[in-house]
Amino acid sequence: MDKIEHRTVATNGINMHIASTGTGPVILFLHGFPELWYSWRHQLLSLSSVGYRCIAPDLRGYGDSDAPRSVSEYTGLHVVGDLIGLLDSLGIDMVFLVGHDWGAMIAWYFCTFRPDRVKALVNTSVPFLPRNPQGNLLQWFRALFGDDYYFLRFQEPGEAEDDFAQVDTKRLMIKLLTNFGPNTPLLPKGVGIKAFPDPPGLPSWLSEEDINYYAEKFNLTGFTGGLNYYRATAITWELMAPWTGSPITVPAKFIVGDLDLVYNIPGLKDHIHNGGFKKDVPLLEEVVVMEGVAHFLQQEKPEEVSKHIYDFVKKF
Repeated sequence: MDKIEHRTVATNGINMHIASTGTGPVILFLHGFPELWYSWRHQLLSLSSVGYRCIAPDLRGYGDSDAPRSVSEYTGLHVVGDLIGLLDSLGIDMVFLVGHDWGAMIAWYFCTFRPDRVKALVNTSVPFLPRNPQGNLLQWFRALFGDDYYFLRFQEPGEAEDDFAQVDTKRLMIKLLTNFGPNTPLLPKGVGIKAFPDPPGLPSWLSEEDINYYAEKFNLTGFTGGLNYYRATAITWELMAPWTGSPITVPAKFIVGDLDLVYNIPGLKDHIHNGGFKKDVPLLEEVVVMEGVAHFLQQEKPEEVSKHIYDFVKKF
């Protein structure tokens, strides 16, 4: 880990912390919730060792990057703006893009807005979901799962924060990193995060050091920045109207665990495997389903995920 360098870059009106290592073509890694640059620690070291310059920011609202106060400052356009500004500041023209969870959503937005800056994309966990002019994700999730679905429970400012505050941050991180499997994650009102069971112990892919790192950072920042991505969903949907029907035009590979909550949303397996995904992402070259792997695949199976990334980007 001492090979990883840390710096802060001014971009798009915020200060963004980045972790980086290596030299060569640039791979930009985008994390999700409730994560940090640290979620890509294994890939930074693995891919930098085979000739790539690897960069993983703390996205706005997370870790050592600035966290604007307003929910309206967490749209997909804001976050992609941060990343374009980051690349411009570093003098980087094009990147290989790798995303996970909310980072995958941001990566799809990035490729929608600025395909000229992307050599190729490896996205994980969240497939491309084209904008539905009839309604946004919140309405879809409510129809599928009801109001107790975690994504909907995260909407009300302060509510999830108050709920999370009832649990020690280390214990909370363990709950959040181990409960996004195939079962629908519900947080009933009045029960909240306590509905997520505590695992009998740390999974093999998480160390005490890992949990301590996450807990230390979130103890300092709180969770509002990360939760604001969920809360800005409807605003992003409104702003994305001009891109309705716009396909993803960069070469792409998609990786998901068969136990991932997203993969198990009703209808998504059919979308991924039976033509809808390929129609929206015409240069989609490969879909990898990792058996026995849940949501946080780049940490659960780091060597395999790093190899999947390398096997794709080395072609370009």
